[in-house]
Amino acid sequence: MTLTRKRIIILFIIIIIAAVLGRLAVRAVMNFMLGGTMSGGNFL
Repeated sequence: MTLTRKRIIILFIIIIIAAVLGRLAVRAVMNFMLGGTMSGGNFL
C-alpha cells in the first residue's frame, strides 16, 4: 500500500467522523433550542 493510498483512506475516515460529529452537534443545538429531552425546557 503506497503512502498516497494511506493518506486517502485516512482522509475518508476523518471525513466520515467529522460528518457524524457535525450531525450530532446540530441535533444537540436544535434539541436544546426547541426544548427537547437534553435540556428539559423551552429555550426559545
